[in-house]
Amino acid sequence: MGNHVDKLAHLSYAEVPTAEPSGTDAEDDGARIGVSYIFSTDNDDALTDDRTDERTPPPPHELECAVYHTAACVYERRARDMRAQSAETLMSKCVPGDVLEFVAAGQSPHWAVYIGDFQVVHLHRAEVKCGFVMDAGRGRRCRIVNQLYKYEPLSANAVVRNATEHVGMKERELSWRNSECFAAWCKFGRREFKMGGELRIGKQPYKLKLLLNGKQAHELEFQSLEDAIMERRRRDRLGKPAVLHELEGQR
Repeated sequence: MGNHVDKLAHLSYAEVPTAEPSGTDAEDDGARIGVSYIFSTDNDDALTDDRTDERTPPPPHELECAVYHTAACVYERRARDMRAQSAETLMSKCVPGDVLEFVAAGQSPHWAVYIGDFQVVHLHRAEVKCGFVMDAGRGRRCRIVNQLYKYEPLSANAVVRNATEHVGMKERELSWRNSECFAAWCKFGRREFKMGGELRIGKQPYKLKLLLNGKQAHELEFQSLEDAIMERRRRDRLGKPAVLHELEGQR
């Protein structure tokens, strides 16, 4: 029923480390503080990247979702955005400044910035690295995700410069919790993607909306975009069936 609140629950989440632990492949994003409730979904239409292969079905393990800052949508992922291809197929369509997302069931998405010549810059194992698309993909399927965040992007040259200037930075030098925050910062240059980029003063202006089966959604509130990203990535790693099972247990 519109935005009627059916259920309200306070969730206590553990804090996460400021960087990926050295020696691990997965980006183990933890969950953050939030408030959840269930309400009906919207059916907004949005543009998608015209390089998407419409014949490729979206992965069944992924949830549609959106992030709002007050009333404005700042991130949206619908079924049309989830179609992925092999890295070998997709890299022939990439242009410098594109943001790529590598996906596989049971893993958090891995993000990278395409800089040309089949190479990307990405945050991996607590270090900003430059390498080939195929190596960064590690066999995962890939998609171009320039359109997911709704902020105004920087020029392609600025995006590439942001990425390449940080190659070699590692561990305590890093200002980003994961590959997504790093790649999105390169693309948009916004402080919200950096650790501590927003003051946490008690208010929770960000809402993460997970679109469920039918007309319902599960919503969490956060003090920062960084926190919302961390929780969404945790749900991505769990996968849609596990998330639906988890939410059923909270009812």
